[in-house]
Amino acid sequence: MNNFSKVRSVRHTLSNLFRKGVCKVLSVGPIPTHIAFIMNGNRRYDQKLNLAKGTGHSIGLLVMLTMLMHCCDLGIRYVTIYAFSIDNFKRKPEEVERGMDLLKFTFELLSEKNSIANLYSVKFHFSGNLDLLNEPVKNAAKELMANTANNSKAFFTFCIAYTSTDEMVSAIREACDERRRAMQEQKKTGGNYGLTKPVEVVDIKKHMYMAIAPYPDIVVRTAGENRLSNFLLWQTACSQLYSTPTLWPEVNFWHLVLAVLNFQRNHSYLDKQKKLL
Repeated sequence: MNNFSKVRSVRHTLSNLFRKGVCKVLSVGPIPTHIAFIMNGNRRYDQKLNLAKGTGHSIGLLVMLTMLMHCCDLGIRYVTIYAFSIDNFKRKPEEVERGMDLLKFTFELLSEKNSIANLYSVKFHFSGNLDLLNEPVKNAAKELMANTANNSKAFFTFCIAYTSTDEMVSAIREACDERRRAMQEQKKTGGNYGLTKPVEVVDIKKHMYMAIAPYPDIVVRTAGENRLSNFLLWQTACSQLYSTPTLWPEVNFWHLVLAVLNFQRNHSYLDKQKKLL
């Protein structure tokens, strides 16, 4: 090992130790249970550095995996990523195809035996209208869920072919169908319980795509955007919104630290608001 390699190895070790120390300090305060990310700025990153189209998305994939590891190190059990909106299908066909190819590659990478999915015992879930995906991507998603079904340390959700509007419409439809089936069964047995009972919030809530996870404590959006863009509208009434001007491919551990510190500073207020719901 040459001197340069030794120096780099020492720097890497010290950096890891420092991050672990920061995680321990943060753990003295409340740690969010669930954090969600809206990843903005991949295309702007390409333009900023005059890179080939799609480079920012590829780098963004590495950032996403790194952020997942940082969240696990901090003890954040639920992580959700807004990976592909239904509205993204309206983009140019070649851009949609490039996005689908990257998603397929990501799922296959995470399905490998020695991936961070197994290293950190992460269980993967998908939220959205998966029927809109092509078969290769859909199959890769199903394989990833099957391969990580027994993992239990952390839970990672990809929101793909997703919008909050679609999620709510789907949940309402499912709740109404469930009530109709119950009414039909009651009629067969001569009973009348529930025939006039309205569909309630709890009936809709259990049919939401995101019913698998608690409501997010923090929603992080990059590239200076402050909108939710039809993401988790049902679930974010009491979430801490954290916006950073940094482009997603440039996001690092310290941005996560700032988001958590911001959450801890406002935790008492957010906790009170949750209890009012």
